[in-house]
Amino acid sequence: MMVREKVQIKKIDNASARRVTFSKRRRGLFKKAEELSVLCDADVAVILFSSNDKLFHYCSSSMEEVLERRNLHSKNLEKLNQPSLELQLVEDTDYANLSKEVAERTLHLRRLRGEELQGLSIEELHQLEKSLEAGLSRVVSKKGEVIMNEICHLQDKEEKLMEENDKLRQELLKMSNARKRIICDYISGDDGESSDSTNICNSAGSPQDYESSGTSLKLGLPSSGW
Repeated sequence: MMVREKVQIKKIDNASARRVTFSKRRRGLFKKAEELSVLCDADVAVILFSSNDKLFHYCSSSMEEVLERRNLHSKNLEKLNQPSLELQLVEDTDYANLSKEVAERTLHLRRLRGEELQGLSIEELHQLEKSLEAGLSRVVSKKGEVIMNEICHLQDKEEKLMEENDKLRQELLKMSNARKRIICDYISGDDGESSDSTNICNSAGSPQDYESSGTSLKLGLPSSGW
């Protein structure tokens, strides 16, 4: 099996062989261009000049239309890469206006802090004073609103704590009454009813005794109950 020798890519010195190779390769190139146009639905144009300045070309449609499209495409790319003078002027004007506005607002904030007041007239100082008074009034109003909200929140919290305290007091009262009933039942079962047990049972569940006991505990006094 013979292996085809690979042709070295360099200029062919023999003029006759060079013309033959040019003719063969030109036909092959045009054939590939035609296949590319058909397979991919593309407009393809190929232009060749031989060594003796002879023109050869192939185009899938109209060579003039393809060249015109190419030139138009190049001009559009140049316009995209080079912004118009009008657009540049608009951008510069917008930047200048924004810079001026930022500088003015920065100066106004400094003057509200009492800085850079030199050069201001009496009228300008009066207007600055009015702006500060209006701002201070809004701050004071907002502060009062926040304080009132905090007071309402604390009041709601106090009511909830008082309700929980009442519930705990009722629970303690129930526990105290239950304990006294148990003691009464125990005494009555062992010794029968007696005046002492009757007195203890009668005193069970008295809210006044509980309040008195609770008051004594709060004030650090000796409790006379139980």
